[in-house]
Amino acid sequence: MPKFYSSILFFLVLTNFSSYSQKKTLQAKSISESISIDGKINEEVWKTASIATDFIMFEPDNGKPISEDKKTIVKVLYDNTAIYITAIMHDNEPNKIQKELTNRDVFGASDHFSISINGFNDGQQDFRFFVSASGVQMDCIAREDYEDFSWDAIWDSEVTLTDYGWVVEMKIPYAALRFSKAAKQVWGLNFMREIKRDFQKYTWNYVDTKIGAVINQAGILEGIENIKTPTRLFLIPYSSVYYQQNDIGSGTTFKAGLDVKYGINDSFTLDAILVPDFGQTKFDNAILNLEPFEQRFDENRPFFTEGIDLFSTGGLLYSRRIGGFPSTEPQLGNDEELIKLPSSVDLINAIKISGRTNKGLGIGFLNAITEKTYATILNLNTNETRKEVIEPFTNYNILVLDQRFNQNSSFSFTNANTMRKGNFRDANATALVLDLNTKKNTYNFYSDFKYSTVNNLNKDYDGFKGTLLFGKTRGKYRYQFSGKYFSENYDINDLGIVFRNNYHNMSVLTSYRIVNPTKFLNTFKIEQDFNLDIQNTTGKTQQAHLRTLIKGTLLNNDSFEFNLTINPLVSYDFYEPRENGRYVYIPKSMSGYFGFLTDQTKALSYGAEFSVTKFDENDRVNYLLNSEVKYRFNDKLSLAYLVQYTRRVSDRGWVDQDNTGIIFAERNREIVQHDFTGKYSVNNKMTFNLTARYYWSYADNHSFLTLQNDGYLTENNLYSLNKNRNFNSWNFDLSYSWWIAQGSELSVLYRNFAIDPTREVEKNLGNNLKNVFANNLTNIFSISLRYYIDYNTVKNKF
Repeated sequence: MPKFYSSILFFLVLTNFSSYSQKKTLQAKSISESISIDGKINEEVWKTASIATDFIMFEPDNGKPISEDKKTIVKVLYDNTAIYITAIMHDNEPNKIQKELTNRDVFGASDHFSISINGFNDGQQDFRFFVSASGVQMDCIAREDYEDFSWDAIWDSEVTLTDYGWVVEMKIPYAALRFSKAAKQVWGLNFMREIKRDFQKYTWNYVDTKIGAVINQAGILEGIENIKTPTRLFLIPYSSVYYQQNDIGSGTTFKAGLDVKYGINDSFTLDAILVPDFGQTKFDNAILNLEPFEQRFDENRPFFTEGIDLFSTGGLLYSRRIGGFPSTEPQLGNDEELIKLPSSVDLINAIKISGRTNKGLGIGFLNAITEKTYATILNLNTNETRKEVIEPFTNYNILVLDQRFNQNSSFSFTNANTMRKGNFRDANATALVLDLNTKKNTYNFYSDFKYSTVNNLNKDYDGFKGTLLFGKTRGKYRYQFSGKYFSENYDINDLGIVFRNNYHNMSVLTSYRIVNPTKFLNTFKIEQDFNLDIQNTTGKTQQAHLRTLIKGTLLNNDSFEFNLTINPLVSYDFYEPRENGRYVYIPKSMSGYFGFLTDQTKALSYGAEFSVTKFDENDRVNYLLNSEVKYRFNDKLSLAYLVQYTRRVSDRGWVDQDNTGIIFAERNREIVQHDFTGKYSVNNKMTFNLTARYYWSYADNHSFLTLQNDGYLTENNLYSLNKNRNFNSWNFDLSYSWWIAQGSELSVLYRNFAIDPTREVEKNLGNNLKNVFANNLTNIFSISLRYYIDYNTVKNKF
């Protein structure tokens, strides 16, 4: 190539790269006339607005300019109450635009457009608003590596499908945003367009995927001047009625309450829930839990999911503690029988205050109060009943101070406190967390120190935990070194959750990934990690593994994953014996896993997982096989089925403790779970949803063993109690949701459920189904109405 042309090519490449690395700027235009949000953009003022265009691919081929036949044009207007956005998205095959109808905040097989706004332009937090090509809204508060879609704002949008693509028009009131009181606003801004059929996402301002942070790679919105932050006061009254019927009887319950959201200032919001009602939240997946630890449940209550990520800083909050299972058990005499043991505690009210100053200081305070709870006990001799407090009046508090700096680093302080009235257990935990990233997000240093205290009638104790971590977080090749230490009495389980303590840990993780597609792959990553846990008191190995992970996505969007894990050392389980200081031997093992999932944008998608774990012990092996299939009949109707099967041969676990010692059983276990889901969307505001789950598991003991002091098990021919387990669980939800107005929802739910635990193992599936439906089937029918009242709307009307 001649030298002149080489120079020209070098100049063009350098200029193109430089333009990507610079922040784009868009001017918002002030208006006085009204804008009709109809997706038609007929108003003349749109023709005079500045244009945001020249989108750049975010994934999979990061940095590639959008093609001319997919050209995207975005404009922004503003007035005294809101900003207005219109996006014209060209498509050379408009008949192939995907537009599945879904529930709000659910991303289906659909094209999407979004706007991300950072009112302080500090790289800390985005407010993101999405619209699908079917007109479904999604919104979230986003921080790096976290998107909170439980946050719902009040905003308008409409979509129009055209012969050249599709158009979206949006109105976002200032009450849905956070920004300073400056006369001239400078906001962080980015737009995103997703073309689902091509598995492509484009952004207006280039986002380099080799850099870990995304928010601080946004462009700039200027031109907004002399606007006032509105009063952010929202009232959400609700009322609901429940009809419940089971073998005991039937009854009707009415409930009413109020949620309040108030913007204290530009940065902070108060949320309060008075007389809470969580009767229509998603059911918990009950299982046969033979582990030494409690089952950990997902949080499904809206108050404890929305805006909760700040409170999770420090890892001291497991919100299911609030209103969860009582903290104590009743004391029974020889002639007494327990006839009522509540499985949860009533929540009286809760508030949370959260936000972040323009200096990057995040402040969060959460308080919740739960009711006194009783167990009912029957005297078998006198037939009289008495009540015993199993959970007193309890106050939960968590305070978080999180100082961000350099747009990608932070130092935080968290304190979690639980106070129970009377002679019951109180607890306090504190965490200090430092998270440092270099300017270009190439390297990360993380450390934490946590301290816990428990005040108990029988024993007061304290403990601590510490972590050090250093890693390379940018580029094709990455690595991470970390170490942890948990003291023996580290305990945060009154408001947080931790299962294991009294050990120290060392781990090393290395990885390689492609940053742009290849001839066969859209994405590809390989990881190699080593992990070692050593128990503090004995110095014995608690856990050790070498793991290789390979995962990727093909050009047709089918994905795959392979995992090989080797446990090369004999280890010891210090928790399964259920007695402090005791442990049980765990043999060496090796496991392999393979899974795949086909392109979920197609009408028919399916996937499967298979794994096997072989222990260095006679006949001991675990198998897992999962498969799923989903069919989308059209943009409104879809059905999905998932079956999960686990078999454990010659499994060993704790069953009892008597005067001869700790008793283990060698057993066979099977676990089968069927999940069936369906969705029919009448339109983008009205949806029917079906969820059904059947779970069956058994543990069939075929011999018993006694735990020795050295951790090994010896045969026990004397123990003969029936410790078999057979467990069935059934859940069925059929719901109807109608967003009758912005933020206001009418929901109708029919639910039935049953649990059938027994000591008699039944291996016939038909008989298990018959038993679970014949025993304790509960039916609930409920109607709930939540209405969203915006103070600004009411003020303007009156």
